[in-house]
Amino acid sequence: MTTSPPLAAPAPPRVTPVVTGKRRRDDRQVAWLFLLPVLIGFAVFYLYPTVRGAWYSLTDYSLLNTPRFVGSDNYADLIKDPKFWDSMKVTAYYVVINIGSQTLIALGLAALMHRLTRSVVLRATLLLPWLVPNVTVGLLWMWLLDANLGFVNHLLNGLGLGTQGFLASPTGALPSIALINTWAYTGYTALLLYAGMLQIPQHLYESAALDGAGELRMFRKITLPLLRPVLALVLVVSLIGSFQIFDTVAVTTAGDPAGATRVIYFYIYQQAFTYFHMGYASAAAMFLVLVLGLLTFVQMRLLRASRSDLA
Repeated sequence: MTTSPPLAAPAPPRVTPVVTGKRRRDDRQVAWLFLLPVLIGFAVFYLYPTVRGAWYSLTDYSLLNTPRFVGSDNYADLIKDPKFWDSMKVTAYYVVINIGSQTLIALGLAALMHRLTRSVVLRATLLLPWLVPNVTVGLLWMWLLDANLGFVNHLLNGLGLGTQGFLASPTGALPSIALINTWAYTGYTALLLYAGMLQIPQHLYESAALDGAGELRMFRKITLPLLRPVLALVLVVSLIGSFQIFDTVAVTTAGDPAGATRVIYFYIYQQAFTYFHMGYASAAAMFLVLVLGLLTFVQMRLLRASRSDLA
C-alpha cells in the first residue's frame, strides 16, 4: 500500500504594486526654506565675526590703522601677560561660586516643585528675575548694596551687624557679583531642571516609597541619576554664560576695586575699546573660545550627556 505525498500549500497570490503616478512628497526644500533665515542670521552674526576675529588676532589692528599681519605675536604676548592670567583666575573664581550656588539652589527648588507643588504661579514668579535685563539687575543691586543708602546695609545695621562694603571690598566684590547673578538666573535654571524631572516615570517614586525610601534617598538614587543629561546641559550652558559675565561687572564695579572683579570679558573689552589693541583683544577672545570648547568637551564626556539611564 502506497501513500501519496502531502499536497503542497498553494502559493500566495502575487500582489502587483499599484502605480498611482504620484511622486513621493519631498519636504527637504520646504525645510531648507524655513531654516534659511536662521542660517543667514548665524552666518552674519556668528560665523562672519568669528572668522574676522580670528584674522584680527593675527594682526596689529588698533581701530586707527590698517591691519598688518604679525603672525602669532599677539598670542605670544598673551601668554606672557600677567594681567590676562589674573583675569582668567578671577573669572574661574567667579564661575565656581556662580555655578555652585546656582546649581545647588536650582536643584532644591526644582525638587520641591516636582515633589510638593506644580503651581504655574510659582513657576512664573521664579522666571521673573531672568526676564529683567542684566544692566537693570546690576543697577538695582548696586543701590541695594550701597554702603550709605542701601537697603541691605540698613537692614544689617538694624540687626547690629554693621555696614558691609559688598562691592567696595577686594575680597567681597566678586562673590557679591556672583550671588547677584545667582539671584537672576536660578529661577530659569530651576525650571530647566524641573522640566527634566517631569520626564522621570512616576512609578519609580511610588515603588521606592513602598520600599520605605524617604524623599532624600529617592532624590539621590532616582532623581539625580536620571536627571544627568539635563543636568549636563544646564552645567554646560551655565559654564559658558558664567565665562561671559560682563554687564553686571561693567555697571557695578568696572573691574575694581584693584582689579578684583576684572573678569576676562571685561579685560578683552578694555584692550579693544579703551587701549585700542583690537588685534590683541581678538587673540584673547580666540583663546577664550578654545578654553570654553575644551571645558565643554570635558564636561560632556565626564557627565555622559549623550546617555540616559531611562533608555
